[in-house]
Amino acid sequence: MTAPDNLQHALSELLGDARLVAESLPGTDLRLWLIDAENMDRAFSPEETRRILEEPPYWSFCWASGLALARWLAERPEWVRGKRVLDFGAGSGVAAIAAAKAGALEVVACDLDPLALDSCRANAALNDVALQYSEDFFAEADRFDLILVADVLYDRANLPLLDQFLSRGREALVADSRVRDFQHPLYRRLAVLDACTWPDLAEPAEFRSVSLYHAKRQ
Repeated sequence: MTAPDNLQHALSELLGDARLVAESLPGTDLRLWLIDAENMDRAFSPEETRRILEEPPYWSFCWASGLALARWLAERPEWVRGKRVLDFGAGSGVAAIAAAKAGALEVVACDLDPLALDSCRANAALNDVALQYSEDFFAEADRFDLILVADVLYDRANLPLLDQFLSRGREALVADSRVRDFQHPLYRRLAVLDACTWPDLAEPAEFRSVSLYHAKRQ
């Protein structure tokens, strides 16, 4: 199986020898186009490091919180079955795809990065599900039953988004392994889940513990 040309080209522009492969995600029935870890076990040159920092190909990884949220939805399809769902900061689209497979009525993958949306399209096709796509969360109408969010709170500057999620959806599920101690009157912690980024980046153990929060509009 050959990786989508546009995604492989974008990755090659950053890291000449990097390649995308269709990887099965542990603990799920999902597959994603992800960076092949086998040919990335080397030191990066200063120029490669600069490019990665300026334009990280985050869509070529399945981050721990996204994987944890996808597993959660697969085990509890009632959260999304028959509902209109938006996946905020979709990245690879793993949470959106999991919602679609769990029976959501409609799923919108939303991301500012056009390459991330291309990744979502390729991964939706790989998993034989239909998604819709959006580049601008704030251009969406207030019509969603549930907003899914994974790996967005890595920067505390993004914490004000917690209020904004409920401006477009009646409920929100937020999974995060970086900022697990935020205090917000509308959000309560549902669970602490175990997952790792795929391919495995050998992240510290603390980043393999994913907190899942739920909020409902008052």
